[in-house]
Amino acid sequence: MLDITYIRANRQKVEDAIRNKGYEGEIDLGAILSLDDERKELSRQIDALRQERNQVSAQMKNGKPDQALIERGKELKSQISELEPKLAEIEAEYIAKLKTVPNVPEDDVPVGLSEDENEVAEVVGEPTKFNFEPKSHHELCTARGWLDKERAAKVTGSRFAYIKGDMVKLQMAIVNFVMNSLTDESVIKEIIKKNNLKVSDKPFTLVLPPLMLRTDMYDAMDRLEPRDDRYKIEGQELWLQGSAEHVLGSMHQGEIFAEKDLPVRYLGYATSFREEAGTYGKDMEGIIRMHQFDKLEMESFSTKETSREEHELFIAIQRWLLEQLKIPYRVIRKCTYDIGKPDARGIDMEAWMPGQGKYRETHTADYMTDYQSRRLGTRVRRENGEVELVHTNDATAFALGRAMIAVIENYQNEDMTIRVPEVLRKYMDGKETI
Repeated sequence: MLDITYIRANRQKVEDAIRNKGYEGEIDLGAILSLDDERKELSRQIDALRQERNQVSAQMKNGKPDQALIERGKELKSQISELEPKLAEIEAEYIAKLKTVPNVPEDDVPVGLSEDENEVAEVVGEPTKFNFEPKSHHELCTARGWLDKERAAKVTGSRFAYIKGDMVKLQMAIVNFVMNSLTDESVIKEIIKKNNLKVSDKPFTLVLPPLMLRTDMYDAMDRLEPRDDRYKIEGQELWLQGSAEHVLGSMHQGEIFAEKDLPVRYLGYATSFREEAGTYGKDMEGIIRMHQFDKLEMESFSTKETSREEHELFIAIQRWLLEQLKIPYRVIRKCTYDIGKPDARGIDMEAWMPGQGKYRETHTADYMTDYQSRRLGTRVRRENGEVELVHTNDATAFALGRAMIAVIENYQNEDMTIRVPEVLRKYMDGKETI
């Protein structure tokens, strides 16, 4: 959520953000500012009435009060009782409308009103070449008995799958590779040095988070919408999380960090759930777009001065992970429409998928500034004693399904065996082929 003071001081910038993120006609900043004026005036009136009532109460304690004083006390109580519900109603409407205002994009975010206007910033590596016609991961995994969607559909429904055999080992190898790498300070230092970043080399703390969160926490993260893409627990104010950062970013709600402890970096492993509403008929083969999927997600809390570099570090980590697996990829600068409502900037990584003959998104990095922490009340006490909001970042380390697709399709052999990337072999008992 944006600060109302910031909105007043930067109204045109906020108006531009509303238009460039595709919310034009849906948000009336003038109405929000008027509600803010109205609530401030009502609050001032109520404070003045309370102050007078306190004075009257003090006078009534000193001897026998006269009738006029008693009547004035009753009148003040009635006036306050009449204004307080009005203030509560206006406050609720004001907050609801303020929540709809999107974060302001960074200056280097491309302006665009569809994902078609995203920009390819860099292409790394050449698409993998074969001396045979490469197969899709669906063909390979089904033939090898690693993927069973038919039985999953019987048991659970469409867009679920049983993952079996060496494919399970491959997923666990990727998980262990990422966990060991991002908890190793020397790896973080290497990535920082390679990318000339000025940021802490503090490694990540591993987290196995809850897979559910309360409605108010989901809403405070500004990740609850669109609700038709989320799974709600019937009869309870609980939801299955749609990505690990939803339960990582909310875990310090209402807390104050000491500046010396920042940045706080988490690497969370969680099974995530999405309805994939509006995508029926798309990507039905294989495990590209599932209702249930496993993810390794990075989350950090930092100061406002270091948060943009933290974002760049997360992007550098994503590049490093893909390069360690020797997967060709490209870097996408997401446009204003595609970065999302709470984001100030967003970068995607798209890995080359030879079985599909195209690049597919495997990573995203989201920079939120203090937009989430304002609603969460997550703050930092600076060394000078001042308390201010932290800044948040989240980014994919690996979405395990898509990571396996990239490996399987890029490392396939003509006989349908799969070469194991060198960095993963020690996590697969030294196997070079599966």
